[in-house]
Amino acid sequence: MSDVELTATEAARWALRAGLPLESERHAEVAATANHIHAVVRTLRELDFGETPPATHTVEAEATDGSL
Repeated sequence: MSDVELTATEAARWALRAGLPLESERHAEVAATANHIHAVVRTLRELDFGETPPATHTVEAEATDGSL
């Protein structure tokens, strides 16, 4: 993953390419959000989980009344 931050212009171009045209006042906000997400992912990739097994998920019983 690159350490180069996404600029507001690049964010607008990528959004348009994805079919999501942005209003010009949102370009900087979207770029900042994308840069933050990249920083979090970069940090997570650096973590060493070693011998940690994957988490499991068990459902004890299904709710029949629609509640969770």
